[in-house]
Amino acid sequence: MRNEPVVPYAKKIQEAVHHIKDNYSGKPEIGIVLGTGLGQLIDHIKINCQINYGDIPFFPLSTVETHSGQLIFGEMCGKTVVAMKGRFHYYEGYDMKEVTFPIRVLKELGIEKLIVSNAAGGLDPDFKVGDIMVIKDHIDLFPENPLRGQNLDGFGVRFPDMSEPYDQKLIQKAKEISLEKNVKLREGVYAGVQGPNLETKAEYRYLRTIGADAVGMSTVPEVIVARHMELPVFAISAITDLCSPGKVTKISIQEVIAAASIAEPKMTKIIEAMLKEL
Repeated sequence: MRNEPVVPYAKKIQEAVHHIKDNYSGKPEIGIVLGTGLGQLIDHIKINCQINYGDIPFFPLSTVETHSGQLIFGEMCGKTVVAMKGRFHYYEGYDMKEVTFPIRVLKELGIEKLIVSNAAGGLDPDFKVGDIMVIKDHIDLFPENPLRGQNLDGFGVRFPDMSEPYDQKLIQKAKEISLEKNVKLREGVYAGVQGPNLETKAEYRYLRTIGADAVGMSTVPEVIVARHMELPVFAISAITDLCSPGKVTKISIQEVIAAASIAEPKMTKIIEAMLKEL
């Protein structure tokens, strides 16, 4: 039995980039990561090119039913964008370098800003299902860090600063837009956990005690890698279930998707207006 050659991580990134450039000649300005139940934003993009994840060398494949697997290139509100229709999670069995591989690729394709969306449970007792929350900070509770191992010096420093993981100017712009558009926009801290199970009531209390306003199973790894490459990030959560004391109930993925559909038009309105002003 012949052993397959080990391909260095940086070379994997470059091979993926080269394949994409062979199929799409444009240079995207903005990268967008679409979370659970938030894929309808694609309808607002004038699509120029679609590439299946399975056709891109070394790209992971999503195993989650609510995440299809395509890179969507096109125009939105006067900006050239690339949207990830389907993201990857640590709980799927991928390591963190695989989870964040697409973010490295998007940066090499030329994006200058990253917009991340997700579905999250609301820990703040004032939150309601269907609310949207701009993420101002996060708490990393994942058991692995995507920067673990040999540093990719060509992308960033060994010990990147994380005092402001989310771009303050973009957050302020979103707040201004929410007032102009009369869209209620919450602001809070996102806790990233491993999953795939939802948390116990005791764990929800713990998360609230340590300062989290919402909890989910994504976003934090992508943001760490983006900041490692000094890529400005704006992230927003759709609150799909309530996790504060007295409000915790059993929830299905279908209910999460239904709740995300309530938040999606508000989220889209904010993102579209932001793109027009970037």
